[in-house]
Amino acid sequence: MATAPEIKFTQIFINNEFVNSIGGKTFPTINPTNGEKICDIQEGDKADIDVAVKAARDAFKPGSAWRSMDASARGRLINKLADLIQRDHEYIARLETLDNGKPLVNAMGDIQFVMDTLRYYAGYADKIHGKTIPVDGNFFTYTRHEPIGVCGMITPWNFPLLTAVVKLAPALCCGCTMVNKPAEQTPLTILYTASLIKEAGFPPGVVNIVPGYGPTAGGALSEHMDVDLITFTGSTEVGRIIQQASGTSNLKRVCLELGGKSPNIIFSDVDMDYAVDNAHKGVFFNMGQVCVAGTRLFVQEDIYDEFVKKSVEKAKKRTIGDPYDPAMESGPQIDQDQFDKILELIESGKKEGAKLECGGSRKGDKGYFIESTVFSDVQDNMRIAKEEIFGPVQQIMKFKTLEEVIERANNTSYGLAAAVFTKDIDKAIAVSNALQAGTVWVNCYGEAKPQCPHGGFKMSGIGREFGEYALQEYTEIKTVTIKIPHKC
Repeated sequence: MATAPEIKFTQIFINNEFVNSIGGKTFPTINPTNGEKICDIQEGDKADIDVAVKAARDAFKPGSAWRSMDASARGRLINKLADLIQRDHEYIARLETLDNGKPLVNAMGDIQFVMDTLRYYAGYADKIHGKTIPVDGNFFTYTRHEPIGVCGMITPWNFPLLTAVVKLAPALCCGCTMVNKPAEQTPLTILYTASLIKEAGFPPGVVNIVPGYGPTAGGALSEHMDVDLITFTGSTEVGRIIQQASGTSNLKRVCLELGGKSPNIIFSDVDMDYAVDNAHKGVFFNMGQVCVAGTRLFVQEDIYDEFVKKSVEKAKKRTIGDPYDPAMESGPQIDQDQFDKILELIESGKKEGAKLECGGSRKGDKGYFIESTVFSDVQDNMRIAKEEIFGPVQQIMKFKTLEEVIERANNTSYGLAAAVFTKDIDKAIAVSNALQAGTVWVNCYGEAKPQCPHGGFKMSGIGREFGEYALQEYTEIKTVTIKIPHKC
């Protein structure tokens, strides 16, 4: 393995300063490549969340440096942060790979997406505005789009810095302040980015980072009476807990990007090799640790056998190993818990009668590596066809007709993403319109862009991230009506 990057920041970040936790506790962050401790991180809990929320609230007070700053100046600060990340992008990507285990080439792609997202929202900062409304009577009415206030952000481990910035960038653009609780598995890159936030010139208290565990730090943030919004990316199970916390506290707004079990529909008129390649990437990218992974792969019956054969060949060739090695396509899973969950679900697939075509076992004897796994003859009622595996496991199912596959694709509690591959544009449009999912890709998979909204139907979430639509999550609309002598 290549030399690991130096760890520069391990403390809580509040009011532009790195501090130890009030309780004096720490927790280890683990290298998933070998299962060994990287370093100890200061562990925040309720007391630290309280201090961070107060800092964010103080920074949001009327007349503060942040609230009185011109919107265009906010945009320049966001651009400055993007510049600093670009300056240090190689270090940040190496740090992400160390903490998360994803291949370095993928981490570099994540950091590019981070910069693109910051620059997108930097340009929006002075373009958020209301309307004048021609109401009845002698009145002048207009609307204001005001920042919602203090935002609590609970972010996951699969795209650690990217998912944090996807929330941070529109919040900063709108003029909010925030407290981020990163995943305990992967706090290193957002803590380093906190130092760049200070260097860029953001006022103290605008951005605060409190590493810790979900039930303690995350729970305190979700239940806090002085937090105006909780935005969370993670499991549907935890999303339910966060929504309940909103209901039992101050009815804070929630924005939830949750689980998925996305259908990918392959019709028989496709370019076979192109469809196999995209379906493969749609499952195995990031070791399958992707909320939109196309893990319910429906293939039309007349090409099913050939598709399975080519998919197995491709999975067997996928390289798995040291994520710093540019020849490796996959690294380890994130931790022991996820590793065990994936292997247990693979066993369930075998027990329930699916045909294990390849993989299915641990790879090597160190770290959390799992072989690229393909199942055929998968039935809709099997656990591997219903539950979010979040690992390198491809399930290939057979269908006959368009009507049948639409019904089966929609027969799930999830609705995050979907895809259809066909050369027939009428068929593509009909299926896209019928699928119950927040995103539908046609003849491609996983093409996320900063400009395009992302979010789920059904139990895959509430609200939208990315694009102009994300700004709605971080703003309140105020109506102002003024009595006037007469209309002109």
